[in-house]
Amino acid sequence: MASTSESKDQSARLLATCLIAGAVVVAGVTLLGAPDGLGLGILQWRRKKKKKPVRVYMDGCFDMMHYGHCNALRQARALGDRLVVGVVSDAEIIANKGPPVTPLHERMIMVNAVKWVDEVITDAPYAITEDFMKKLFDEYNIDYIIHGDDPCVLPDGTDAYALAKKAGRYKQIKRTEGVSSTDIVGRMLLCVRERSVSETKSHSSLQRQFSHGHSQKFEDGGSSGNGTRVSHFLPTSRRIVQFSNGKGPGPHARIVYIDGAFDLFHAGHVEILRIARGLGDFLLVGIHNDQTVSAKRGAHRPIMNLHERSLSVLACRYVDEVIIGAPWEVSKDMVTTFNISLVVHGTVAENDDFLKEQDNPYAVPISLDIFKVLDSPLDITTTTIIKRILSNHEAYQKRNERKAESERKYYDGKTFVSGD
Repeated sequence: MASTSESKDQSARLLATCLIAGAVVVAGVTLLGAPDGLGLGILQWRRKKKKKPVRVYMDGCFDMMHYGHCNALRQARALGDRLVVGVVSDAEIIANKGPPVTPLHERMIMVNAVKWVDEVITDAPYAITEDFMKKLFDEYNIDYIIHGDDPCVLPDGTDAYALAKKAGRYKQIKRTEGVSSTDIVGRMLLCVRERSVSETKSHSSLQRQFSHGHSQKFEDGGSSGNGTRVSHFLPTSRRIVQFSNGKGPGPHARIVYIDGAFDLFHAGHVEILRIARGLGDFLLVGIHNDQTVSAKRGAHRPIMNLHERSLSVLACRYVDEVIIGAPWEVSKDMVTTFNISLVVHGTVAENDDFLKEQDNPYAVPISLDIFKVLDSPLDITTTTIIKRILSNHEAYQKRNERKAESERKYYDGKTFVSGD
């Protein structure tokens, strides 16, 4: 009886072995067409299962980085699995466009902070040369080079991405309408030229024109004379969802809160947000509305409207959630509603004398012993950026004019094809 039982066990094991072997052989035949390629067939099957990640490359100056830049990077990342971003050097920008407002090290901070960026290459060339394109393909394993459907032209009017297109390794994304660095510089230059007029007309201040996406000068068909346009950005819930993380804090998360205008979102903002995020598990950022910013900082502020500023902050990898139009004062109800564990404020800020104010906006968190002042790593504010432009406004006017002329040359020689 024992031998019969052992015989049955052996038969069962043999049958199982044959079935497994047969399945593997079938897989081998399917992959290679013959069972003698069994080992190679399995290897190819595994490789196929572990698909090679698609690496895409996008470059730019990323000067005065705004939500349009961030949206371009978001779209580029959606075309691959890894996004490598090239940041153009100061020298290349000066040679091709004019002086940048923000130097390379600040632009690197900004690009590294965008949540859709995986790797960054510093000192990238303005134009995709043959040597640099080969380096991208061979050293960085780039599959596709990405750019927006707006022109990127060299001073002679030629396409900076002509070689990438010729190589068949170029993909295009939609440009985010309503904003560009040129436009933002134009807003500030326009602000300076018309300040004396607008100060006597409180209801038609440039701050309100910018915040509501229109200007009488432009609506009348006029032009600023240097190719600038006032923003016509129209916020949609879909765009906000695209920029949002879509996740709330965990049940026991330590929630850190920081608020401000975050106008002309810059490297100083990024660095204080990075430090704030390190103090907890979830960073909630309050963004003051246009009326509050205007009341506290003057009729010509903010330069960017509430929704523009909100998207720039949402694109930052250190930010988990924003309150669009946050109240000036942090109330007890607000602390309770959002379960805030810590409220922070940087040492470098436009409004750094809040402790002297009769109505201290942080009186409640101070009384609850959940308020902390953080040392700001960079001595940069929105006013710093504005002063940079004003101190060299003639050069920036010429830069805007040069860009407009380059685009005109590009479009003069371009054939348009309909399509998305």
